[in-house]
Amino acid sequence: MTRASGLAVDPLPLPATLAQKLVARAAGVAHVAPGSIVMCKVDLAMSHDSSGPRRVAPLLRDLSASVWDPARFVVVTDHFVPASDPDAEAIVRFTRDWVRETGLPNVIDNEGICHVVLPERGHVLPGRFIVGGDSHSPTGGAFGAYMFGIGATEMAGVLATGEIWLRVPQTIRIDWQGALGDGVCAKDIMLFLCATLGLAGGRYEAIEFTGPAITALPMQERMTLTNMCTELGAQTGLIAPDATTMSWLAGAGVDADTLAAIDPRQWRTDADAPLLAVHRFDADTLAPHVAAPHSPANSAPVDQAAGQDIDIAYLGACTGAKLEDLRMAARVLRGRKVAPGVALRVAPASLRDQQQAAREGTLAALTDAGATLLPNACNACAGYGASRFAAGSRAIASTARNFEGRMGDAGSAVWLASPMTVAATAVTGRITDPRTLLA
Repeated sequence: MTRASGLAVDPLPLPATLAQKLVARAAGVAHVAPGSIVMCKVDLAMSHDSSGPRRVAPLLRDLSASVWDPARFVVVTDHFVPASDPDAEAIVRFTRDWVRETGLPNVIDNEGICHVVLPERGHVLPGRFIVGGDSHSPTGGAFGAYMFGIGATEMAGVLATGEIWLRVPQTIRIDWQGALGDGVCAKDIMLFLCATLGLAGGRYEAIEFTGPAITALPMQERMTLTNMCTELGAQTGLIAPDATTMSWLAGAGVDADTLAAIDPRQWRTDADAPLLAVHRFDADTLAPHVAAPHSPANSAPVDQAAGQDIDIAYLGACTGAKLEDLRMAARVLRGRKVAPGVALRVAPASLRDQQQAAREGTLAALTDAGATLLPNACNACAGYGASRFAAGSRAIASTARNFEGRMGDAGSAVWLASPMTVAATAVTGRITDPRTLLA
C-alpha cells in the first residue's frame, strides 16, 4: 500500500514490534525483518568485575585496540567485592587499575549489583541499544531499551568497534489481564512462567510483557520481569515505556532535557505487528509460587511446598533485594521476629536503595526482626564470598536461580520465592504463604 506525497509515492511504514523498532534504530534503517542479520551501533556497554576487564583487556591488547568510546562503557564491581580471598583481591585490583589506566569515567565501585545500579544512575533509557557482560542484562528492557547479555569475545568486539551484529528477533507477547492480589508480585509471575513455558520457552527471541497487571507495576517490579526472561531462554525482555518509566527516570536524576527528547509513544508494538506467539494469563488467579531445588522450572503454588523446614532465608540479588523488594519483605516482618534456628540474611541490591530503606524505616523493620545485613553485592547469588551456603543448608532465596551448587556447596538445597514468601518463611521457619501473615 502506498500514499501520495506531492508527486512522489511513499510506502506506508510496515507494522513492527517494539523489538523491531529498537533494533532498526540501532541499525540505522527504517525497518528490520525478523530473522534478518543487521549490524547495530551500541549506545552503551556494561561489564562487571567478573566478566569485564580481566577477560576483555587481554583480547583488546591482542587486537591492538582501545575502547571505542570510554564514555559509553560502564564497569561495575559487584561479584568479587568485598574481596574474601587473595584471588578475589587480585581480580578487583586488576579491575580498578585497568579502568583507571583506560580513563573510563563511568565506574560504579562496590555500590551495588550492575543490573540495579546501571538504571539507578540514569544509563538505561527508552530507545537505547545496550549490551551487558552478564546473562541477566535483559533487566534494562523494563525501560523500553533493547538490552541483552554477551560473552567476553563479543564484548571485546563491541569495545573495539562500537558495533555488534544481531539476528532480528521475533516477539513473544505475554499478556497479563486483571490485577495481582495482595501478597503476589513480579517474582511469582516469573516462577509461574518458568514452570508453564519452561526454561527454553523464550526460544532466544524477544519477550514483551503487556496488560493491565504489568502497567500497574512499579519500575523495580518490572525489572524483575525482564531480568528473569533469561531464565525463560529469551534474548531480551521488554516492557513499553510509559509515564511510570519517565517518572522513575526523573527521580533517578536524568536531566530534564534528556527526558524531554524521549517520546515514550514511539516505542510501542504496532497493533498488527507480527508475533511469534501470544500467551494470556489472569493475574487475579495467580498464587505465590515457590521453585523447589534445583531449577526455577520446578515451580508450583506455595501450598505445594508449604511446611518445608528452612534454616536460611536469603533476601538478595537483582531479583529480590531492590528497594521495592525490601519494602515487600518489611510488610511481613514488621513487628515480628525471625524463628529460632533460622538465619535471615539481607543483601540490599544497591547502596542507594539501602540508604533509602534506612531513611524510611524499611531497613529497621528487617533488622529489628533479626536480619543480618550483607554487602551491596551479588554475594551468594553468584556463588562468591563468605555468604555461600554450606553443605546440608536448606535455604529459601529471592534470587533468580537455584541450580545445584550455584549458591554454595552442592549439598545445599535452595527454594526460590518472592521477597514476601522468603520473609514469611523466616518468621515461621517453614515455607509459608505470605498472605497468611498479611491478613
